[in-house]
Amino acid sequence: MKYTVASYSFHGLMNQGKMDVFGYLESAKYRYHLNTADIWNMMLQSYDEDYLKKVREAMDEKEMELANLCVDCAEVWDPNPEAKEKWYQNALKNLRAAEILGARTVRIDMGGRDLTMTEEQFEYTVKRYQEYAKIAHDCGFKVGPENHWGASRDPENIRKVFEAVDHPSFGILLHFDNWDVDKENGDRLCAKYAFHTHLAAWVIPNCEEKLQILEDVGYDGYLGIEHHSSVNEYSQVAWQLATARNTWLNMQANKKKEVGV
Repeated sequence: MKYTVASYSFHGLMNQGKMDVFGYLESAKYRYHLNTADIWNMMLQSYDEDYLKKVREAMDEKEMELANLCVDCAEVWDPNPEAKEKWYQNALKNLRAAEILGARTVRIDMGGRDLTMTEEQFEYTVKRYQEYAKIAHDCGFKVGPENHWGASRDPENIRKVFEAVDHPSFGILLHFDNWDVDKENGDRLCAKYAFHTHLAAWVIPNCEEKLQILEDVGYDGYLGIEHHSSVNEYSQVAWQLATARNTWLNMQANKKKEVGV
């Protein structure tokens, strides 16, 4: 299994002025010994190309790959036309940033505060994701929503949108155990669409089940460690990462015992 630590895990430190994206990269590389980054776009200070190139240089110097650019304030659907256009323009800025940063995947939320999707919302959502998927394909990454909030927390909506977009550069960021509908089965139903994952602290006690789901579908992306409390973030992330790694290694060791290896 390959691992990332989401930079959102340190939003408390960021809000206190104690961490920026460069400090995050230092922590991921030298505190957690990872060669991957998982950048929350709100940690970026600008979309100016010179600034983004400095962030890319900082990753390149450390031989780090950007597993995911996790984008807020760019959701696809909003019933307010002015807000919808604003989010669209933000999405285009972030897709360009993903290209400069060499992102492997990009999360752009589906939008819609309600669980149900109107026909207008569904058609617009599919159209925009098809546009984003074409950009992603041309730039060498994948794009799609996270089961994060609103309509995306129903696995049936994820399925319908995935099948309608129908593009090899479209998928989802699977946030484990984050469903409002069919909570018991949502992860298993949608794991086959996943290009990236986020594993929160509250899922750690059951993470063997979640890792088995990924193995069952042949997932080849990263397991993203994400912390949310904004308290004791360095130690909490260390605990989550170590627990996930240990769980995975124990799973593999037990399987070898079962087959007599």
